[in-house]
Amino acid sequence: MPETGPTRSNNFDGWLDSYAERAHTLSVSEVRALFAVVSRPEVVSLAGGMPYVSALPKELLAKSYESMMAKKGDLAIQYGGGQGDAELREQLRDIMALEGIHASPDDLVVTTGSQHALELVAGLFLDKGDVVLAEGPSYVGAIGIFRHYEAHIEHVYTDEQGISPEALQEAIDRMKAQGRRIKFLYLVPNFANPSGVTLAKERRPQIIEICQREHILILEDNPYGLLYFDKPVPDALRSMDDNVIYLGSFSKILAPGFRVGYVLAPPALRDKIILAQESALLCPSMFSQMMISEYLSVADWQKQVDTFRGVYRERRDAALSAMAEFLPDLHTTKPDGGFYLWVTLPEGINSKTLLPLAVKELVAYTPGTAFFGDGTGQQYLRICYSYPTPERIKLGVKRLATVINLQSELLETFGKKAK
Repeated sequence: MPETGPTRSNNFDGWLDSYAERAHTLSVSEVRALFAVVSRPEVVSLAGGMPYVSALPKELLAKSYESMMAKKGDLAIQYGGGQGDAELREQLRDIMALEGIHASPDDLVVTTGSQHALELVAGLFLDKGDVVLAEGPSYVGAIGIFRHYEAHIEHVYTDEQGISPEALQEAIDRMKAQGRRIKFLYLVPNFANPSGVTLAKERRPQIIEICQREHILILEDNPYGLLYFDKPVPDALRSMDDNVIYLGSFSKILAPGFRVGYVLAPPALRDKIILAQESALLCPSMFSQMMISEYLSVADWQKQVDTFRGVYRERRDAALSAMAEFLPDLHTTKPDGGFYLWVTLPEGINSKTLLPLAVKELVAYTPGTAFFGDGTGQQYLRICYSYPTPERIKLGVKRLATVINLQSELLETFGKKAK
């Protein structure tokens, strides 16, 4: 009799031969893979991008919960519409107006975090082999999604003023010369993850003009825009072009546990996003949406965002000060907001192979290779300063310096590049 059940193989997964091709593109991100390690209390984690939710007074959430349940309790625990709660979408319009966006709530779709919004848009546009243009480096979660849809990620040179318009045009011309189909440009224009860089005001209309001329969509991912330290960021790209797809999130300005994000899109695309969302999960959580809506109504949420700014500014300063003290010769970005520093290592040191040595020294970071779709980035690492206390940040950088300096000495002594 023929065998039934899973295929026998040397792999522990007996169903390996049955998966769809795209399932084989799934892999654990280098950031998520660090979670088990960095959860150890003795390890100073400069790796994950967690917001410091302890700065959010729990009584604000308790007040919002009690008020929401008293007024809308039955609706909050019921199914909802695929576009999201209408009241929350009205409030989102006011939040986006802070960055120059004037839009109708009808063009907004609430999602289960902005990562989910990104996945929905990618699923609607990407076929195998399509090109996504992205900053180099770029957000690791976006890279994972684009890989899952078997897209080709073409990184565009980025400096401390953000993505280069000249490099963008060169990348477009190069892809067209190869006969490739470009679907969109993905970028995080404000305090980018991982670089901390903000796209310069004068470059924004240049990027839009190039993409309009070349008929390329722009996907603007903006979770950090309100977390500036000294002055607000330039107006969003979406404020200059209604065809820009804009992604936002409450994960950084409130708390990630609610898993509420949103996407602002042209009407025809909005309708497809709603259909895709309803097909995947029926509707985003009404409970989370109504909790956030009530919080926005009863709390001084802008004052709370300003509190977060103060917390992150202090930690940014601690990180830069520690770098200047312990690793003064390394180039480090100096962000005006957000969560991250981007560090260039001495020539010959590989951030990925250095990581186990750093963990042994009880400090963790994210290797630069996590942020490039082509496996490059070995000479960089990302430091996240949002979660550890300033004292822990200083200790972590000091430990990191011990590891880097030892490797530099070995290279100088033996003259061999790290592999």
